[in-house]
Amino acid sequence: MRHAIYFTPDRDHPLARAAAAWLGRDAFTGAAVTPPAVSSLSPSEIAFHTAAARRYGFHATIKAPFRLAAGESTSSLLDAVEAYARKTPPLLVPRLVVGQIDGFFALLPSGGFAELKSFAASVVEVFDRFRAPITESEIGRRNPETLSAEQFRNLCQWGYPYVFDAFRFHMTLSGRVSGSEAARVRAAIEEVVEPVLAEPVSIDGLAVFVEPEAGGPFTILSRHSLQPVQERKIA
Repeated sequence: MRHAIYFTPDRDHPLARAAAAWLGRDAFTGAAVTPPAVSSLSPSEIAFHTAAARRYGFHATIKAPFRLAAGESTSSLLDAVEAYARKTPPLLVPRLVVGQIDGFFALLPSGGFAELKSFAASVVEVFDRFRAPITESEIGRRNPETLSAEQFRNLCQWGYPYVFDAFRFHMTLSGRVSGSEAARVRAAIEEVVEPVLAEPVSIDGLAVFVEPEAGGPFTILSRHSLQPVQERKIA
């Protein structure tokens, strides 16, 4: 079993609903969702291009999937995430835009990069005590030969290559797509999600995802709302 700490909007947020429809699965319930009708791709083509992203559910990686350290439990992790959320204010991303990162289509932030990087770094550090040390086989599955020296050090020390200066906020919507197919996939994604991207997006919670068995779909165990400073003072 592995856990992960991700950002995802509240289940009823228009972006969460649109993304669940595009991916074909609601990570809050694990239920399949009927894909939307789009002009550039058939339902089977959408299912093909979203297969990898569908397993993980709609999210932005903050603390990548990890096995629990000895002496820790799901309960202790959830309690710690709740305590952290109660003392951490939300962040505002001016806008999310459709783009590609390493060949994957994803939603990328249009600003707020320094704040997002600082927030993610804090989560990585605070919750590392819950992570069991990475194994040689887990390192091998990350294709270390493709990583930079910095990314490889991150992988060995923190269990994930893309942390701190290497962190890139993104919410994955497809597998790798290239060539002429990329234009068709982009058009389909934009048709589905552009209507809900007009407003800023609040990074207002942390969700604990769980993978019960290797290779299985991730589902959301709990979502913990970040608490604005004013609310904390009143409490």
